[in-house]
Amino acid sequence: MDYAKPSDVVASMVDASLKKLALAPRDIMIRGAISGALLGAATTLAFTGALTTGQPLVGALIFPVSLVMIVLLGLELVTGSFAIVPLARLEGKATWNAVIANWSWVFVANLLGSLAFGVLIAISLTNMGKVEVAGVAARIVAVAEAKTIGNAAIGTAGMVSVFVKAILCNWLVCLGVVMAMTSTSTVGKIAATWLPIFLFFALGFEHAVVNMFVIPTGMLLGAKVSLSDWWLWNQIPVTLGNLVGGFVFTGLALYATYKPAKPAAEVAQVAVQAAE
Repeated sequence: MDYAKPSDVVASMVDASLKKLALAPRDIMIRGAISGALLGAATTLAFTGALTTGQPLVGALIFPVSLVMIVLLGLELVTGSFAIVPLARLEGKATWNAVIANWSWVFVANLLGSLAFGVLIAISLTNMGKVEVAGVAARIVAVAEAKTIGNAAIGTAGMVSVFVKAILCNWLVCLGVVMAMTSTSTVGKIAATWLPIFLFFALGFEHAVVNMFVIPTGMLLGAKVSLSDWWLWNQIPVTLGNLVGGFVFTGLALYATYKPAKPAAEVAQVAVQAAE
C-alpha cells in the first residue's frame, strides 16, 4: 500500500516547508520560472481543447498536467507555498520574515516564467505579428479583458468576487499539492493531484500564476488592458485571495487537526522552560 494517512501527510507538509525555506534564491528562481512557464503552456492547451471541442470541461480535464509536472519535479509555485511554507513557522522552526522572503522570491520567479512563456506563445500564435489574432489567441485576449476591465466595470462587486474566487481556487489548488503527498507512487501522485485541480479550472476560479500568464499575454496580443487594470482589478486581489485560501483553508486547517505530536522529551523541555 502506497497510501499515506492524513497525519503522515501533515508531517510531510512540515518537512516540505523546512526544505523550501532552505532553498537558495538561485534555486527558487529557476524552479519558480519553470513553474510559471508550465502553467502558461497548460492554460494555452486547455483553451485549445475547449475551443476545438466546444466543451469547456475538456479544458479543465487538460489543465492539471501542469500541476502534475510541477509536483513530480519538485518545482516552486507560490500558490502552493502559501499553504506549505508557514507550517515551519507554526512549528516554531522559522520566522515570518523567512516565510515572506520565500513567498516573495517564488512570486517573482513565477511572474518571470509566465511572462517569458507569454512572449514566446504570442510570437508562435501570430507568426511574430504577421497573422491576425484568432482562435486561441483571441480567446486569451477575451479572458484577459474579462478578468480585468470586466471586474472594473462592476466596481466593488467585481473586486469582492475576484477575491472570493481566488480563495476558493487556492483551497483546491493546495489540496492538489497536499493530496500528492498521500501517495509514494508516480501514478498515485498524478491521480491525487488531478482531482482538485480539475475542479478549480472547471469552476472558473482565479489563480494568481495563471493570471500572470493570461493577462499580460492578452495585452501583448491586443487586449485593451492597462498595467493598472491588471494589478488593481486582478493580480493583487487574486494573490491575496490565494494566500487566504491556501493558508487558512488548506495548510492551517489540516495542520490544526492532524499536526504531528511533539516527542515527550521536547514537551518536557518546553514545560521546564515555561516554569523558569
